[in-house]
Amino acid sequence: MKILITGIAGFIGSNLAKYLLSGQHEVFGVDNFITGSRQNIDLLSDNQGFRFWKGSVEDFDFTSSVGKVDLIFHLASPASPVQYIKNPVETLTANSVGTKNLLDFMAKTKSDRFVLASTSEIYGDPQVHPQRENYWGNVNPTGERSCYNEGKRFAEALSTTYFRLFGLDIRIARIFNTYGPNMEKDDGRVISNFICQSLSEKPITVHGDGLQTRSFCFVSDMVEGLVDLGTKEGLKGAVVNLGNPDERSILKMAQLIKQLAATGSKIVFKPKGKDDPARRKPDIGLANKLLGWSPKVALEDGLKVTIDYFKKRFFR
Repeated sequence: MKILITGIAGFIGSNLAKYLLSGQHEVFGVDNFITGSRQNIDLLSDNQGFRFWKGSVEDFDFTSSVGKVDLIFHLASPASPVQYIKNPVETLTANSVGTKNLLDFMAKTKSDRFVLASTSEIYGDPQVHPQRENYWGNVNPTGERSCYNEGKRFAEALSTTYFRLFGLDIRIARIFNTYGPNMEKDDGRVISNFICQSLSEKPITVHGDGLQTRSFCFVSDMVEGLVDLGTKEGLKGAVVNLGNPDERSILKMAQLIKQLAATGSKIVFKPKGKDDPARRKPDIGLANKLLGWSPKVALEDGLKVTIDYFKKRFFR
């Protein structure tokens, strides 16, 4: 297959590309490196089936550069609170103008399938638990996180509109918290924060009382879910949660990472961020039904791999 990945230099994008290249697919990637890492691209560059362009999804000419493809994965967007609050306009335009540019390219070239990487953040601070795909969410449309929440909600609305109007084969993945190799040291995600603080013997900072919960999916499981969503037949218009329903409190995560990293770091508490969701857990019944997918990697096992990755890349 000929596959296009936007945001390919990012954490999930680079892992997805590596997986697809190992399956002898042609992979074409675009990234502007606002949050992606050039090192992640360097790890792919020796593969003959890989081609990369530096560019922004909002104005890149996909038609002349890439041409018709079998599958598009649209992952281009800052995806952690630190990064999207730092780059709010870029986050909004990647998910609005960028999504439209890709959908127009798909329609013009008659490319086959489009997978939008959406997010659990579209549920906001949910009043329904666990979160199912038919829940519409509880989102602050003007808060500092709205650039991401509402950007992704708009991307979903635009993609499903193209599906209804033009019959395009659109699939939407609502990605819940994900972790693993190729994460960046300063990306602001809770697991990378806790690991880096532990390995540098700095205080582990928990925001609020630490009783807020998240569900963490190892990146290899997430990649398999995305590939399943993009390649299985009969899923036109599908909207599917992808994540691990193993729900843990942030405080428990801090304690677990401290233990696995064998650090003397103390856990300290800081004020809770604005619009920080109290609970987050996916209902993955639909993913299991439609894709036959469920995560395989236990949290403790995935964390050991991730801690080892951070040690080798950032703490030699």
